[in-house]
Amino acid sequence: MAHAAPAVRTPARPARTPDIFSERTHRIARWAVPVGMGLVYGYWVAANNRSGGPITGWNLLLGFVSTIVFAALWMGVAALAPHMIRELHAVLWGVFGGCAFGFLYANTDASILSSVWMGSVIGTVTFAVLFFHYYTHEDAAGHRIR
Repeated sequence: MAHAAPAVRTPARPARTPDIFSERTHRIARWAVPVGMGLVYGYWVAANNRSGGPITGWNLLLGFVSTIVFAALWMGVAALAPHMIRELHAVLWGVFGGCAFGFLYANTDASILSSVWMGSVIGTVTFAVLFFHYYTHEDAAGHRIR
């Protein structure tokens, strides 16, 4: 009597997690997250700049301008970075994070050298973490695994 040969079992590919948000929600989040983070960043810059003193018109202007610039740069980096190779993708976010932190730190009345040093450290750490993330989430040809 003949029996069928055992089939080679290939492990099932893990299913992607379900996307519970609609496309409309993702479109709104693409604008809401940078604007919300920009508002937090602008408030933080203004608070660091006034050093516990009274709130002035120039302080409010600095906060709102910082909000607009931060949100615009975030959206620009978020639009540009995914089209780059993983090294440049990580470098772009690292530079953005380092510059943002350096400016924030410079408003605490710290010296320019310590602001540059702290911004460089934060930018380098951001680059290293994101490079590791992108390196482990791409195949050998550089295509992102989704």
